[in-house]
Amino acid sequence: MVTLGKQQLGWHLCHSWWLLLILWGSVCSPKHEPIVFPPPSITDSQQASKQKTIEPVRVEVPRAITINTYFDFMDSLVLRHAIDTAYGLGEYLLVHANPWILDSLRATDYYTLKNKGIYQPDQRTSVILQKGAHLIIPDTSVRRQIRERLRTTTVDVNIPEFTLRLIQLGDTILSCRVRVGRFAVEFLPVVGHDVNLQTPIGRGEIVRIERNPLFIDPDNGIPTRRTRRDDGRYTAMPRIPCLEPAINGIRHGSLIHATTNIQTLGKAYSHGCIGTSEPDAWMIYYNAPLGTRVLFRYDLKIRDQTGKMVALRDIYKKRRRE
Repeated sequence: MVTLGKQQLGWHLCHSWWLLLILWGSVCSPKHEPIVFPPPSITDSQQASKQKTIEPVRVEVPRAITINTYFDFMDSLVLRHAIDTAYGLGEYLLVHANPWILDSLRATDYYTLKNKGIYQPDQRTSVILQKGAHLIIPDTSVRRQIRERLRTTTVDVNIPEFTLRLIQLGDTILSCRVRVGRFAVEFLPVVGHDVNLQTPIGRGEIVRIERNPLFIDPDNGIPTRRTRRDDGRYTAMPRIPCLEPAINGIRHGSLIHATTNIQTLGKAYSHGCIGTSEPDAWMIYYNAPLGTRVLFRYDLKIRDQTGKMVALRDIYKKRRRE
């Protein structure tokens, strides 16, 4: 642990060879508790029947909302309209009831814009909600449907396949290329000891979500707010939430987060974290709230798209040790 001002910061070895990702607040005392759903004996429909029915409400956006102000604005809507305070899913319900918001967030990706001939030096200044746009505050029925869908989510990562899948209601809603931890043990001066850089294997759940991560240089502990993209150009670090799972009951610090270098996807490249593209990171965030099941597995034999069994490269040399 290291102190920055009055804040306790937990070190997480993840982003790239020159970055550490740290989360505001102590990792030993998370700000948020995992979502606790009603007991199985009480269904959402039974509970809803005891509550006052909520009708949908149409809300106008009063001003242009950038990513810098987006989360505060969404929080204000949740509080003003008392959206799902019992479940803690207000922001998720708003976005799922207005799916164009997620489309707008995904479209701020540096490489997506570059392919359109647009250079965006600071993603945080991107306007997500235009002044005069309208949002729907969902009614009771829609809220219940979204909650029931989210509670079925599993984040499934097959490490040697470099693939993350989001599974809901038994269907794969996202399958994306990721980067994983390196097969190495490395001494990091900033933490003062050797660190195993492999991504851990096991089952767990999302125990922490950070909507405003801070990146620092692991060699000197200095915060950095810029990143070098694959094309050699520098931009501000994007503001995209990252997720921390506990695997086998242990918080390894192997986060699920966006990388600014998509050329590293499909490689064992990180300090143990699961790195995704920026659009995929938004998709994962809004479908994997606190308490979501997580599986980090190491399956070397899989079926390809034709159904043929194929063998993957043993990136962590596990066969030699078995």
